[in-house]
Amino acid sequence: MSKFTLVDRSEVPVEQTWNLESIYPDLESWEADLKAVQEMIPNAAALQGSLAKSPQALLAALKASEDLYRKTMKVLVHAMLTSAVDSANQAALARSGQARGLYAKVEAAISFIEPELLSIGFETLETWMDASPELAIYAHYFNTLKHQQEHVRSGEVEEILAMAGEPLGASFSAYGAITNADLKFKPAKSSDGAKLDVGQSSIGALITHEDRKVRKTAWKRYANGYLAYKNTIAAVQTGAFQRDVFNARARRYDSSLQASLAPNNVPTEVFHNLIDVFKRNLPTWHRYWRIRRKALGYKKFHVYDIKAPLANAKVTVPYDQAVEWIAEGMAPLGEEYVTILRNGCTVNRWVDWARNKGKRQGAFSSGAYDTQPFIMMSYADDLFSLSTLAHELGHSMHSYYTRANQPFVYGHYSLFVAEVASNFNQAMVRNYLFETQTDPAFQLGLIEEAMSNFHRYFFIMPTLARWELEMHERVERGEPVNAEIYTNRCAELFKEGYGDEVVFDHDRIGITWAQFAHMYMN
Repeated sequence: MSKFTLVDRSEVPVEQTWNLESIYPDLESWEADLKAVQEMIPNAAALQGSLAKSPQALLAALKASEDLYRKTMKVLVHAMLTSAVDSANQAALARSGQARGLYAKVEAAISFIEPELLSIGFETLETWMDASPELAIYAHYFNTLKHQQEHVRSGEVEEILAMAGEPLGASFSAYGAITNADLKFKPAKSSDGAKLDVGQSSIGALITHEDRKVRKTAWKRYANGYLAYKNTIAAVQTGAFQRDVFNARARRYDSSLQASLAPNNVPTEVFHNLIDVFKRNLPTWHRYWRIRRKALGYKKFHVYDIKAPLANAKVTVPYDQAVEWIAEGMAPLGEEYVTILRNGCTVNRWVDWARNKGKRQGAFSSGAYDTQPFIMMSYADDLFSLSTLAHELGHSMHSYYTRANQPFVYGHYSLFVAEVASNFNQAMVRNYLFETQTDPAFQLGLIEEAMSNFHRYFFIMPTLARWELEMHERVERGEPVNAEIYTNRCAELFKEGYGDEVVFDHDRIGITWAQFAHMYMN
């Protein structure tokens, strides 16, 4: 079977899927925990007003909320992972919606905790922690709350904000339904007339194809699919922006940007400085496009040529080989690390790497405090897929060790630091392969893989960040937004980045804003 042929989910071999049975052996077990959470909610809510009574009462409330969260997250993660790999599975989508609704109810039920902690006062909390080692575990959490206290509202307002979480999160759900289930793409065509399936699971491999006609038709037809739904997706995107603005104002932040960065103690100046540095260095990217065009021997350079392979012989990397190379590349981190990683990719089935219809776009690492890590991707037997797997394993190993060594209150990490472990793993594996794989075609493939990452993180993402900031600011000012405004401004920003070196297809480049789920997550 070609890696460009997308099969139905029911046809995927079990060894290419993740082991969700490690969370719940059957649907009945999931439903039992769902019911258990529903029954726990009133008990947790009944603790409202009790936290200030004593250190013991506070500790009991914190433990009760943790128990509720832990079980809720298992229910939620299982439901969301089931639907992520098969958007045609209506029952799974329904369970995902049900779980998100349950999570919103849990958030509302325990929304009183932080307002009550503030009413107790930090001097009292410090005294209580001195007398209670179990309570002292929460010192960092209390300190973080102290720094964010001006953005914590009253118990009543916090409850309303928590209840609003489900409807305000509808934009992300709607985007997933549109792009993973409803969008249909015409097949790409090769130089010999063969048709290749275009979908979320295959587009990454298609735009790196050695056949220029495959790249061209795949890129255009993928963009055309989004253009056909641009007004619907724009309405969903606007809803996401309005959500962010609402939340920022409700929590008394100066802007959506500040609301996004402040919880991680990141000043907005850091973001603006990054964008300024990026803009100053755009000529470097112009030079890169020019050099790449010459290396490929093209008179004109298009967006679909950015990931064209330079080597005549394409490097093939089966999944099992990728796992071994990644494990060997991460050997400096120790035998325990490597054993956990290797077993996660094989016997424990952390990774859902199949290419099937209806699978969510992109790749991600997920899981809950009481589950194993899970990775979703569409593996395409190439160096780009190996790199993606190494990246997601960085996230998953970070999560594994965090959960193994931290109490639940610290059993997660911020998005601001999340990419450190993932990119570190990619760099380690890339360096190992440079040292051990001396074939010129392989070495060139590694350089291309590295540049593909630089292109994503140092060109695509900063450009989209500029666009995202500007559109948030338009909504904050009450100015109109729509598909035309989104597409035109996105095209203008990419035009700055491509300069005169790339043939500019205004609409297809401009619709890039609609192709990234990150835009709907804030």
